[in-house]
Amino acid sequence: MSAVFLGVRHHSPACARLVERTVEELRPAHVLIEGPAEMNARLDELLLGHELPVAVFSHYRDEERAATSWAPLCDYSPEWVALRAGRAAGAEVRFIDLPAWHPAFAERTNRYADAEVRYADATERLCRHFAVDSSDALWDRLFEVEPDDGLAERLDAYFVLVRGDARADAGDRAREAYMAQWVRAAVAMAGDRPVLVVTGGFHQPALRALADSREGAGAGEGGRRERDADGWPRVPAPPAGAMAGSFLVPYSFRQLDAFAGYQSGMPSPGYYQQVWESGPARAADGLLRAVVERLRERRFPVSTADLIAARGLAQGLTALRGHPYPARIDVLDGLAGALITDDLDRPLPWTSRGPLTAGSHPAVVEMVAACGGDRTGRLHPGTPVPPLVHDVAAQLAGLALDGGPEASYRLDLTDAADLERSRVFHRLRVLGIPGHGRTAGPEHGIDPVFTERWDPQSASGRESALVEAGAYGATLAAAAAVALTERTRNGAAEADALARTLFDAVLCGTDGLSEHLLGELAARVGELKIAGSLGEILSTALGLWRHDRVFGVAHGPLLAAVIDGATGRLLWLLEGARGAPGVDFARLRAVVAVRDAVLHAPQLLSVPRAAAAAIAWRISGDREAPMDLRGAAFGLHRALAQVPEAPGDPAGAVRAVATAGTDALGDWLAGLFALARDEVTGAVGNGGGGAESVIDVLDSLVCALPDDAFLSGLPALRQAFAFFPPRERDRIAGRLLERRGVRGSSRSLLRTTADPLLIARARDLEESVSRLLARYELGTTP
Repeated sequence: MSAVFLGVRHHSPACARLVERTVEELRPAHVLIEGPAEMNARLDELLLGHELPVAVFSHYRDEERAATSWAPLCDYSPEWVALRAGRAAGAEVRFIDLPAWHPAFAERTNRYADAEVRYADATERLCRHFAVDSSDALWDRLFEVEPDDGLAERLDAYFVLVRGDARADAGDRAREAYMAQWVRAAVAMAGDRPVLVVTGGFHQPALRALADSREGAGAGEGGRRERDADGWPRVPAPPAGAMAGSFLVPYSFRQLDAFAGYQSGMPSPGYYQQVWESGPARAADGLLRAVVERLRERRFPVSTADLIAARGLAQGLTALRGHPYPARIDVLDGLAGALITDDLDRPLPWTSRGPLTAGSHPAVVEMVAACGGDRTGRLHPGTPVPPLVHDVAAQLAGLALDGGPEASYRLDLTDAADLERSRVFHRLRVLGIPGHGRTAGPEHGIDPVFTERWDPQSASGRESALVEAGAYGATLAAAAAVALTERTRNGAAEADALARTLFDAVLCGTDGLSEHLLGELAARVGELKIAGSLGEILSTALGLWRHDRVFGVAHGPLLAAVIDGATGRLLWLLEGARGAPGVDFARLRAVVAVRDAVLHAPQLLSVPRAAAAAIAWRISGDREAPMDLRGAAFGLHRALAQVPEAPGDPAGAVRAVATAGTDALGDWLAGLFALARDEVTGAVGNGGGGAESVIDVLDSLVCALPDDAFLSGLPALRQAFAFFPPRERDRIAGRLLERRGVRGSSRSLLRTTADPLLIARARDLEESVSRLLARYELGTTP
């Protein structure tokens, strides 16, 4: 006999009933199901007695590509019903689709993602013909609330119509060619007994054509004529060196709901579970009750009269639309009409597909939640799990961190045992495992905080998250390292993301970090484009490399690679910097970080000290560079030059810059003071007595300024001198008094009774009054 093809919509109760009835009637020799063929040897795991929904989670990772996908199953999934009913009927059941790691699934995180986007034109024409708003309402109108008589024929006509307007992409063509091989093999082995093929309706017309001919048998990788000894097509194996696998994970109705972002099959899984169990009439009554209960629990006013009105509206809409039973949209529209009296600023969400948008009406939010349901699946205790799950359990027990979901932990990071506990918690955090969250602790690498607090948080989805994290590695340390490596690869080299990754790597402990992660971090540092952000990374990494005694990364390879890459990149960025007038404090801090790296970690750097000094000298003389950066580069050169007679007289440089204006001088001084305050105060001996000459020159220049120029440049000058701490300001004030031969405390210049700007404005006002009096000869003789 030939094959019988059932095209279905994923998670459709009507299609599930059709599959169950067809299996009972045909008693087929083989039941072939769209699903991951690599699970065929493990189908017994699916039938262990789980509480649905569950999903087959598949992962793949190699040097070039990483991919994960889910194949979810609930009670009314046609694929699940075909598996269960086929086994019960004595048929040989097989999944026949390519493995989830296969390139045919590239960019697809859900195996059962419908091709609805590709046949949108056809469904749009049908929606107009049947006067419905969305493809979901169309599906309910044609299949879910209609009698089951003639259902198979209606489905065939529907899928032929929609597939006729769409061309499958290369991935779907490869999958269909591979599935056709299974169909031909099953027909050959079945003899005179039928073969039932259950796939998504989009694939059904193509599969029927491919299975009846030899076309496509050699098309692409999916069509190779390779058979195992048992006569079935060979399941492709992952490439050598790749990591791939599949495991069962718990799933939830929320994950299945289109209103939460799911893009396949039916929306509102809680409602359709009731349709599957009780039929559309009772499901409608149940939905009305569920919505009213949720609204009353949240103190939304719903009276008995409102409920009666909603039921009456739903029944009227059912009759008006010609539905034999109330459909989902009949109930929802009835509820909306009875309960929402104010204007809505957007269409009701069930008139389209996609997640709820922010600002949706509270009653609408509760309606959608009631439709979705809150069921979460549970795996049978005997379900195999990846090695990571066992490793995590062993580590938590060994470190006394298995105190239960309500336990809190206060950790002393200077204690070796607590530091290891901290690393375990951080590795779980990096992998996205819920359960505990850090509520206190160091925020960056040189934060002087040596304790952490971890408090319990919602552990919902922990079991699934642990299984899914097994895709990263067999041990917690290895999995966290791979997750961090992937984060650097996918982070587009943004500085803030890279800084977080670097600190997370420190918190997780570098013992388990791979060489690949070290290389990725160093490489991404070399791609950053903003000097200020890169300077923050360099400063933190250098501080940890020099001084860390808590996390154990001092003089470690992770930070060494980052320091080298960041210093070289910063010198390149700084030499090409251009910008408007003003002071970029983040960029100045980056120059300081370069200075510290060259002075304190020269053995790590690819750029010699002399080369860095030469770059600084070129920047200081570049007329197109920002003035603050030129001043900082001048100071950097003075700090790095290794001979006393190095070029660059600070006093002469100040005179030269002053010709560009007071604002430019203030910006230049801000850069200089950020790098070399000792050039003014004489605290360090670079330049010997030249430090006093800088103060002398500045004093002379400022005193010679006209009042207008002084007032205009005062903010920039004050900003520059803000780099000095109080003790150094006191020394400068003392020098100014000494130049004037004034004896007294220098603090008299530093502590005024009012804001200096206010004093300057008052002086300006007095001079204006004096000029006015003089104009009218009202002045008095002294």
